[in-house]
Amino acid sequence: MKITISGPPGSGKTTVAKILSEKLKIKLISAGEVFRQLAFDRGMSLEEFSKFAESNPEIDIMIDKLQRELAEKEKDVIVEGRLSGWMIKDADLRVYIFADPEVRYSRIAKRESKDLSTVKRETKLREEIEKRRYQKFYSIDIDDWKIYDLVVNSNRISAEKIAELIALAIK
Repeated sequence: MKITISGPPGSGKTTVAKILSEKLKIKLISAGEVFRQLAFDRGMSLEEFSKFAESNPEIDIMIDKLQRELAEKEKDVIVEGRLSGWMIKDADLRVYIFADPEVRYSRIAKRESKDLSTVKRETKLREEIEKRRYQKFYSIDIDDWKIYDLVVNSNRISAEKIAELIALAIK
């Protein structure tokens, strides 16, 4: 079974994907982790790297191609990333996790030990840049959720409970 988990920054998609991967004992491929590592390797913040990627389409193309290639090699896999629902054409279940912006900003601030106002500004900018990139490079409207089989609001539901919901959806 191939499962994709998508959503905006701070929605909980990576946490849920990790829990589900452990619960189901299947491999996890994280596009977000690849993006973060590339930013780190270049000594850039996520926002700086997002701006860099906007004018360097080979970054997105490389990450998305790698994600697809890795997923194609697996019978059972969870693929987590902003575009994974769009990129993994043979997914059996596409999940989208969202949360209110203020909830997401708070989670990111806590995770990255940053000031909330800084995170809010950086995240808004990052999302604007990503939205333009996805439209420009792939003609994808990231706000179009109709491709997803399961859409979950993570405002008040724990990552563990969301992983349980996904496991139930699989059955």
